[in-house]
This record gives sequence, structure tokens and C-alpha cells, in this order.
Amino acid sequence: MAPQMEMAVGLEKGHKVTKLPKRVKPSQRKGHKSKRVKFIRDVIREVSGFSPYEKRVMELLKVNRDKRALKFCKARLGTHKRGKKKREEMILSLQQMRKAQAAKE
Repeated sequence: MAPQMEMAVGLEKGHKVTKLPKRVKPSQRKGHKSKRVKFIRDVIREVSGFSPYEKRVMELLKVNRDKRALKFCKARLGTHKRGKKKREEMILSLQQMRKAQAAKE
């Protein structure tokens, strides 16, 4: 490879400069859940429990009707992406319930 020199043509053309580290913009942080928000949402979930439609989704998942659960979530939440996310959330909560039940016994 050619030595680092200022060249007029080629892939490495132009004046050589040292790159500055990129700053993290607030827009790049969008959607990131903070510890505080996670804690608050966990407390609310613990106190209020699951909504009726979430209970129905969990029942569908218990009898291995994953696709039907997704269709139901999609109908309630409006978009396919939101439906998939909710279904995954319900699957994780079912697993946690099973794990807690097994630890209790």
C-alpha cells in the first residue's frame, strides 16, 4: 500500500486529517429505555397485572396457537410489528411464570 500522502486521485485522495470522535446525538438515543423507566413499568405491571386481551393472548400461547395469538395482537394493537413485539413479551412473561412456579415447588 502507498504511504499516507496527500494525493489528488484514488481511494485515499484528499488532504489527510485526524478523525474526531463522533458525539452521541439525542436522536440516536431515541427508544432507549432507562433504568428508572424500566423500574416504573415493572412496578405498574406487578400492581395492575395483565389486561383482558393480554390474558387471552397468553391462553392462546399456552395451547400452542402462536399464529392466532399474533393475529389477535395485530388486530388489537394495529400493526404487525407491534403485534410481534407484544407476542414476544407475552411468551417471556409465560416463561417467567413457569420458572417461578418451578422454583416454588
